[in-house]
Amino acid sequence: MENKPRNRIKVMLAERMMSNKDLAERLGKDPATISKWVQIPPSLALKT
Repeated sequence: MENKPRNRIKVMLAERMMSNKDLAERLGKDPATISKWVQIPPSLALKT
């Protein structure tokens, strides 16, 4: 089994059967913002 970095937001959305739009509404964000978060490669998402 390969340990591949995963986007935790994408995994959470799949587990809860939520769409980007659902999350955007809950957070009060634009759906395009959520889409960008989901598409960011995990290695970039963790940099500070």
